[in-house]
Amino acid sequence: MNRQDIANALRDMGLKNGDTVMLHSSMLSIGNVDGGADAVVDAFLDTVGPQGTLMVPVFGPLGILTEIIRKRPEAVISPCSKGTVAAIGANAKALCEGHGAGKSVHGDYSPYTKLAELDGIICLLGVDQDRNTTLHSLEALLELPYLSDTTGVYTTPEGVTEEKTWKYYPGPHRDFIGFERFLRAENAITVHRLGNAQVRLFKAKDLFTIGLRLGRQNPAFALCDNPACEACVKQRAAISRDRFQQEAFRIAASARLAGKYIPEIIDNLKAAGVDAVELDYLQGKACARMSAERLTAAVQELAVAGIAVSALRLQHIPEATEPLLKLAVAAGIDRVIMPLYPSCADAVALAQQNGIRLVFANHGQTSLLAARDFAALNMTPTRSFCFSATAFVKAGEMPFLQSYRIGRFIKTIEQLDIADMTWTEEPTRLACGNAEIKELISILRCHNFSGWFSLGGGARFPGTLKDAADDLFKLIDTM
Repeated sequence: MNRQDIANALRDMGLKNGDTVMLHSSMLSIGNVDGGADAVVDAFLDTVGPQGTLMVPVFGPLGILTEIIRKRPEAVISPCSKGTVAAIGANAKALCEGHGAGKSVHGDYSPYTKLAELDGIICLLGVDQDRNTTLHSLEALLELPYLSDTTGVYTTPEGVTEEKTWKYYPGPHRDFIGFERFLRAENAITVHRLGNAQVRLFKAKDLFTIGLRLGRQNPAFALCDNPACEACVKQRAAISRDRFQQEAFRIAASARLAGKYIPEIIDNLKAAGVDAVELDYLQGKACARMSAERLTAAVQELAVAGIAVSALRLQHIPEATEPLLKLAVAAGIDRVIMPLYPSCADAVALAQQNGIRLVFANHGQTSLLAARDFAALNMTPTRSFCFSATAFVKAGEMPFLQSYRIGRFIKTIEQLDIADMTWTEEPTRLACGNAEIKELISILRCHNFSGWFSLGGGARFPGTLKDAADDLFKLIDTM
């Protein structure tokens, strides 16, 4: 195979005079070529002609073809030390100039977005989508929350070299290989053969049209779902955390749902993008029955990992509340959730004396009884009620259509336990039982509820913390 053979093959694939082509390549994949790598480069330049342009990434050791193009005297090099490209041809200057002027390396004003504006073509020669740098442009334009800042060198149009920091820069592992199926689904890619190499050709503008639509629907489109891939687990967590931060409510998860031991709880909370935990059970035992030393150590270990404690939760009616409140104070916990019961008025005064925010959860009462008992406490602040939809199910009520309305809990709710169950008290995934949890979440979001949503709070969830968080996102997506 020689220069002319390659040029003829490229024309047969559809490349033509005047095309602007972004080439990602592996010379070794082609096989023997008379004239070596220079012949391959010349064949591409012959194909696109003097009115066309050939561009390659040169931000690292990316193969001999890119090096040959970079070193040719007619090559134009983009003035950004990150995501750098080299180009030869009619559009070389237009593609490269201003690279780095925008807020991101791969986004607006980059050679990658300009390629689409020029109706350019991406060619993957003996490589797959994992080498397709333009996919990073999708992430940058979408401003995905797992991206980070990067600092490098930028040369201004006036020739001044300066240090600059760009936003939305890619990090570790991606599942770009999986993107190709979306191009195939819309007949936006063709696959050919050159020597031993597969050649993939597709329009840059098609990649942006399909990819941006996909990314808006699923911000994790570029990430793998391998639970053993630490990089993608962390990046998915960043997406979840960003979604939670866009809500008015605060999110926490019960320790029982998050795991058994503190390290496991921390890992699962971080993977779910949740930064607060409700301490109900640790190592299979009620946190309210732990020693002050053990509970304090647990709180401190969580704090070192960046996990806040939303509350200490008591699941039973205590004989005396003073030991519980003293335990919370000793452990540095300033919020306690306990069952609502008629004789709990003394706990309110004790909590105020100890600087504890006391929150009461319905515990099997009907809504009328719960509202009456709570009103009798004359709580300050008024919003100190934890609404347990599953507990109202146990009381035989429809939590949204009956309990929430009858008890007028819109005025007193400070936390919604995110859990579900059937009338027969079987725990279910969210919106698969009788707790009307979707309706409750929806109405509170309509009010920009700024209290707590507690995943698995006060009830068992038949799955993992990630399952619960995913269920919550799915419900929100349908509202």
